Amino acid sequence: MTSSASASGPASDGGGIATQRSERDRPGAVRQGRIALAVLGLLSAAMLLFALVSQYGFGLAPCTLCHWQRWAHIAVIALAAAGLLAGRIGGRAAGPLQGVALAAITLGFLAGAAIAGFHVGVELHWWEGTSTCGSGGTPGSVDALKAQLMAQPLVRCDEVAFSVAGISMAGWNGIGSLLLALAAAFAARRSLTARAPGG
Repeated sequence: MTSSASASGPASDGGGIATQRSERDRPGAVRQGRIALAVLGLLSAAMLLFALVSQYGFGLAPCTLCHWQRWAHIAVIALAAAGLLAGRIGGRAAGPLQGVALAAITLGFLAGAAIAGFHVGVELHWWEGTSTCGSGGTPGSVDALKAQLMAQPLVRCDEVAFSVAGISMAGWNGIGSLLLALAAAFAARRSLTARAPGG
C-alpha cells in the first residue's frame, strides 16, 4: 500500500506541473496572438497607405487590378481588428478566436498575392487582363470599337506606372503579401495549438 501510494504521488505531481505550465503558457499565447494581429494589421494598413499616397500625392492612378489588391488589404485590416476585439472579449476562447482571425488573414494575404501575381503577368503580357482592364481583343466592327473605347478604363492594367529595381508596384505588393501570409500562418498555428488551462 505504501509503495503504491508513493508511486502515484509523482505522477499526480507531474500532471499538476503540466497543468500549471499550460496555465502560464496560455496568456502568453494570447498576448503573442494579439501582437501578431496588431503588427499584421498595421503592415497591411501601411501598404494600403503607400498605394493611396502614390495615387493622391504623386498622381499614379490605379487600374482595376490595383483596386482589387487594395480590397484584399482592407479585408486584412478588418480581420485584424475583429481578431483584436475577440481577444479582448473572448475569455477562455480568446486564443482560438485569434487563431481563426489569423488564419483568415493568411487567406486574405494569399488572395492579395494571387491578384498581384496575375497583375504582374498582365504587365508582362503573359496573358490578357480582365474585361475591365483595357487589354481586350480587337473589336470586330466600328460599333464594337466605339463601345470598347467608351468603356475603356482611364488606366490600363498592362502598363507599369512605377517600378523599383525592375519590379512594379504590383510585384512588390505580391512579394510583401506572400511574406506576410507566411507570418500570419505561423502565428495562426501558434494560437490554434496553444493548450487551454487544464488541457
